[in-house]
Amino acid sequence: MNTTDQQETVTPISTFTVSARGKSRLEPIGQFLQTNFPSLPLNQIESIFGFVERSTLYGGRAFNQRQLSNSDVLQLNEWGIGVRIPMTNHFATRDEYRQNKRILQKYHKPLNSIICTNDELAQWIRDDFPHYDVEASVIKNITTSSQIEDALAIYSTVVLPMVANDDDALLDSIRDKSRIRLFANAGCAYTCPARICYKSFSKMNKFTGDEFKCSQPIKARESKGMIDFDLQRLRSKGFHKFKLLRAQVGNQTGY
Repeated sequence: MNTTDQQETVTPISTFTVSARGKSRLEPIGQFLQTNFPSLPLNQIESIFGFVERSTLYGGRAFNQRQLSNSDVLQLNEWGIGVRIPMTNHFATRDEYRQNKRILQKYHKPLNSIICTNDELAQWIRDDFPHYDVEASVIKNITTSSQIEDALAIYSTVVLPMVANDDDALLDSIRDKSRIRLFANAGCAYTCPARICYKSFSKMNKFTGDEFKCSQPIKARESKGMIDFDLQRLRSKGFHKFKLLRAQVGNQTGY
């Protein structure tokens, strides 16, 4: 067979969005990456997700301090790496959205992106800030093919929960795998039966005095600590976008 008639199949490079959790705003981003993700090449880091200025639209974790400074953002963008802002609060009003427009405008560049849980908030951002990719958060707990299709009508990409990595039938059924992000590693959410922390974080980040809640004291579960998934298996299925968490002391990501 003439080699010119053969089509060469090029496997996409795997890319990662990386957690800035645990980073102080005073620690340079290069130092943070070298310390916590030393084996990950910069050309495979698509984005860093973490808190910028204080906002009532954050979710997922409690906002205690800024993680990514202005200089961090500039440095990352110079490297061709985006900043992914986790506006994953369950609750958002139109007025609250307007109050946060300054932050959205400041980081509105093609490299940068927003993570959302609230569909209305996601649509408002897409309408007003077209340069952002808007990603559906893992907090949405999308677990079926129909839910994936519905989410892809609103979001640029969709993050599936950690347990989806074990569901071959679901993974194989996905038509557009290029818009799906899977976890490269997993922490407490992998075995959590309730995930009540997420809504409590949403309420806490309104800064009105709400308290943190976790299902651990009320629902027994196995704790596996931090685990790594078999990325080669997931790549062989056609997935090449991954979310990478940072382990804390004790090899944990949560409770």
